[in-house]
Order: sequence, then C-alpha cells, then structure tokens
Amino acid sequence: ASAVSHHVRKLETRLGVALFQRHARGVTLTAEGRRLADAAGSALTDLEGVLRGLRGAHEDHDRVRISTLHSLTHSWLLPRLPAFTALYPRISIAIDTEIALTRFDDGGPDLGIRHGPGHWAGLTSHHVMDDALFPVANPVIAKRVSTPADIAALPLVADLARQGWHDWFRAADVRGVQLDVRHTFSDSTDALEAAARGLGATLAREKIATPWLDDGRLQRLPGPVLPARWSYHIVYPSHRRLRPVAQAFVDWLLAASAEERARR
Repeated sequence: ASAVSHHVRKLETRLGVALFQRHARGVTLTAEGRRLADAAGSALTDLEGVLRGLRGAHEDHDRVRISTLHSLTHSWLLPRLPAFTALYPRISIAIDTEIALTRFDDGGPDLGIRHGPGHWAGLTSHHVMDDALFPVANPVIAKRVSTPADIAALPLVADLARQGWHDWFRAADVRGVQLDVRHTFSDSTDALEAAARGLGATLAREKIATPWLDDGRLQRLPGPVLPARWSYHIVYPSHRRLRPVAQAFVDWLLAASAEERARR
C-alpha cells in the first residue's frame, strides 16, 4: 500500500492535479482522477484487443478456413482428411458448413468448395469432380423394386436441388405417373438417412451416398445413372493470392480427386 501511495503522489506531482480525495475512511477519485481512470481503462481495453488480434493472427498462420456443404464434408471430405493431415501435420482445418454462399471478406474463409456451374463473378474456380444421380432405398424397400416404373409407385424422398426426381424419371423413360414426394430435406445427407430409415426411395448423389452404400443401409435401385448438371469446384477471390497453407490444401485436393478419377 505504501508503494502504491508513493507512485500515486509522484503521478499527481507530475500532472499538477489531485487524483484522489483523502479522508479518514480511505480515498475517492476526484473528477480529474475519474477522467484519467476512464481513459486508462479504455486504452488498456484497446491494447488487449490488439494483443488478442496479434495472437489470433499467429494462431491462424497454419489454419486453412474452408466453406463448403455439410453433405460433402460428412460423406466425402472427412474420410480423406486423415491423408491430408498425414502429409501436413502442422496445418489445421476449420470448416464452415452454412448453407448461404460465403462472402470472402477479410477474416472470412480462405476458400470454398461449391456445387455449381463452375463460374462465379470475382472468384477463381478449379474443377474438382463431377457428380451423378441414381435412385436408392433401404434393403427392405429395394426388394420390392424390379423396374424404374416400380420406383414411381413408392413414397419418394427429395432434397432441394434443382435437378431431381422428374429429371431422373424422364431419363428412365417413365412418363405419365403421379409422383408421391413424401418428404423433402435441405441437406442431401438427411434425405439419404431418411431413405435408410425406410421413409421412401431417394435420388442419391454419387459423391455423397458412398457411406450408406458401403455399410448396406442403402441399395441402388434399377434405372439409369443421370449425370449431374453441376460439379464441385474450389473457389476463392480472384484478387487475393492464397496463403501457402491454403494453396497446399488446394493442391492436395485437386491431386486426390485426379487420382480417384484415374483409378475408375
């Protein structure tokens, strides 16, 4: 207490004003003391904010921030990430699966993986892979299906994609039928899970359906494989050069996709 009192008196002497009112019960701030305390507190808060930002920038140096679809993350990207981390153990990944298209503002993601036509204003785009659509159902329902026309009599599960059941039945040459689209989901993985639980047949995306097909919860149904109109693409702002860790992820993803296509 005596050391603090000494420093306070030195400060008051230097400033030429009293910062505290001293009385028998202790001390209280003067008006000048309150002004200085408020300014000092504000300055320290600003300084702490800057220090947090500096620490965050250092922590983000080896982190790649990615925006993509939940369905692609769950079914395609996650099974392959261990291979990436084995090659780049110091790089961490942060994935955002919000449905809304990402704004690549400062502090936002380094890159996105989008499902679309392959060209977006202001973005550099690299084709990753194509996709295809085919009908699936759980094994119990699959036993009742022999032809594409049989599928039209089933309760159907759909997602919100622009290309759906009507396109597939047209490709299967099944016409003049009344479709019973019983359940609709915004995410393809939910539609697949609904079909696996017996709620109906759904139109699976080749790149998304693999986990359900591999473990036998879903089976392919008769009919054509319909090429998807849209593909998967890596995108990032054209005006901004990728950070080295983000470029490493892009190079790895494109190489992994090309290797898979070569094996098919």
